[in-house]
Amino acid sequence: MNNENKQIKVSRITRFLWWAAGGNPDILLRSTHSDRVKYLTLGGIIMATGIMAGIAGGYAFYTIFAPHSEEFIKAVHVPTAIMSIIGGFFWGLMIFNIDRFIVTSTGTGDGTESITWNEFKSALPRLVMGAIIAVTISKPVEIRMFQDEINVELKSAKMEKQREFIASLDSIYAQRIAAQEENIKEWQLEIDEKEDAYTKAEKIFNEELSEKPGGSSSGYGPDAKRKEKLMEDRKQDRDRARAKYQPLIDKAYANIDEYQKQKQEEIDRSGEIAGGLDGLLQRIKLAHEIAGPMITTFITLLFLAIELTPIFFKLMLIKSPYDYLLENEKELVKANDGIYIEYNYYDEAEHPDKQGIERHLVRFLEKERVNLEKKELLEAQKRLTRYAIEKFEEEQRRKIDENPGQYIQVTDNSDDVSA
Repeated sequence: MNNENKQIKVSRITRFLWWAAGGNPDILLRSTHSDRVKYLTLGGIIMATGIMAGIAGGYAFYTIFAPHSEEFIKAVHVPTAIMSIIGGFFWGLMIFNIDRFIVTSTGTGDGTESITWNEFKSALPRLVMGAIIAVTISKPVEIRMFQDEINVELKSAKMEKQREFIASLDSIYAQRIAAQEENIKEWQLEIDEKEDAYTKAEKIFNEELSEKPGGSSSGYGPDAKRKEKLMEDRKQDRDRARAKYQPLIDKAYANIDEYQKQKQEEIDRSGEIAGGLDGLLQRIKLAHEIAGPMITTFITLLFLAIELTPIFFKLMLIKSPYDYLLENEKELVKANDGIYIEYNYYDEAEHPDKQGIERHLVRFLEKERVNLEKKELLEAQKRLTRYAIEKFEEEQRRKIDENPGQYIQVTDNSDDVSA
């Protein structure tokens, strides 16, 4: 049977899915058909999760960065779409690698179909990470599923927001314009009063110059001169009032025109401001309102099941020929590299009754061999050094015995002896 398995030909896609599931293709080719199918299915789930994550991420990027206008609903914004495809690709690739790491590091539990509490506790961090990934994938899918209904609600919300914004603008600019009109009215009243005073003085002067009843005429006498002086004074008052208030009135009218222009510009931008409602968060809220808690919860649970199935699947796997072959390969690698592990080890010197802490005794034989060689070499060097010193001392003694005078000199002027 092994010879038949070795001759099995598999496609690159199958090998890729095995790799995605954390399987060893060389060992799977020597394993049973059921093992190959298990890891092929597991890799397919992980690959499908990565693809869905990429699509969901790309749509989320597009929703966030696309222009928020009517054109956003009616047509595709090509530059944003291209960036979203690139962002979605890398997002899906990242989720794929995270899922692959989670599933690969999960192991096969205790090798039985049941999931014990200890197995569940050990897998809990991976389950939490998988749940977070599932939620991030499900939300963009939700808003895409209910896109038409969401667009209708968004359009209504935008129109309402525009009405509120325009009403607010009307109130703000009405106050500003009313203040300018009040100033114009006050200044114009001053001018009109001076104008009326001048008109009356002019009329009185003209009447003084006009003919009296009965055909007589007063002429230009002292009264006319006095009334003419009053008329000139009133004219000067009018001219001063015009010179003082007319520029202010003109400026006030200019301010009113500017306010009207600013108001119209802000009204024109009201659509852009209302477009701020077209964000990812608002769409998620509307999706929940439209679909209701039951449907959104069901969609989230569906993605939770897809995301967490590989983890539970691995915990429920019973030990198969693949697991024993993989364990054997691991042991061979450790043996070839000189790693020895004694499982369930107790230090009998400290705990002869085996009541101490149970642990695995790991020995690195290659390291021990190198350490032993270096230790023995060091000891040998010490012995050789001592032996060389002893031989050197013997040789020096022999030379002294043969010719002691060579090592001692006696001076004539001193009793000191030098050696």
